[in-house]
Amino acid sequence: MSSLIAKLRPDLYVVLILAMVVVASLLPATGGAATAFGWATKIAIGLVFFLHGARLSREAVVAGMTHWRLHLLVLASTFVLFPLLGLVIAALPAAVTPATLAPGIILLGCLPSTVQSSIGFTAIARGNVAAAVAAATASNLIGVVLTPLLVGLTLHAAGGGLSLDSVGAIFLQLLAPFIAGQVLRRWVGPWIQARAKVLSWVDRGAILLVVYTAFSEAVVGGLWRKVDAYDLMRLLMICAALLAFVLAAMMLLARALKFSKEDEIAIVFCGSKKSLASGVPMASVLFPAAVVGPMLLPLMIFHQIQLMACAVIAQRYAARPEPETA
Repeated sequence: MSSLIAKLRPDLYVVLILAMVVVASLLPATGGAATAFGWATKIAIGLVFFLHGARLSREAVVAGMTHWRLHLLVLASTFVLFPLLGLVIAALPAAVTPATLAPGIILLGCLPSTVQSSIGFTAIARGNVAAAVAAATASNLIGVVLTPLLVGLTLHAAGGGLSLDSVGAIFLQLLAPFIAGQVLRRWVGPWIQARAKVLSWVDRGAILLVVYTAFSEAVVGGLWRKVDAYDLMRLLMICAALLAFVLAAMMLLARALKFSKEDEIAIVFCGSKKSLASGVPMASVLFPAAVVGPMLLPLMIFHQIQLMACAVIAQRYAARPEPETA
């Protein structure tokens, strides 16, 4: 019981992210400071995707893709079901979905799955950890290319879209560093792996920097005059309903397709999550700084809900009886 309570506590890193929102709301960066933070953010994002490229094992991806039925179902949930649901939610009347936050819900639907928490919850629930590693890794690898394309298509359908400048920025700030990391992995990979714990704070620090910079720009542009407490409550209910629907859909589909219980667990956790680590830097590259703040609100709320809900589900899976052996 105590372990379950510990998992239900707010994640410290999520608390730090929310603290950046508060700091940006009270002390937003303006003038020369805003320019400096903007350049620092671009450099940090490039470094994050370089490190992702240098860490990613091509062997693990190739080996994991052999379980193609499981991976197709996870990818279909991540890059088909979620974007469609995002479009449907964004198209609901303003009395249900706040218009200011609708683009952020679409962005949320287009993001790849998480890696660490998907694998961690699969392990807690005694699921197929190897498949979870491969599925989450493949989702993030494909998402580097597919997420920007999906965002462009879905926002265009919703009346928005991406500019040519955004497409160029995607290559320069996301794909180019990622490819460079893969190319140089043979030489820098061992050094990075040996310092994985220290360098993980580069990822986290970059996201904190992006959140502060984005919300500073949004606050200066009048974010909290456009989004009130009522909007936040509606967003909370929308994110909870979205997660509940996808969790139920993945569980029912896994059982209907006769996957083993271990595979079902990997499908449920990998197919229902969205990555904060990928979503924050991608949003800062894809959209003007003034709109990144409200774009990130749905993702931050969804992220915390998914951690708490999946902690409970993982414990319920883990409590099932051990299979009998001959």
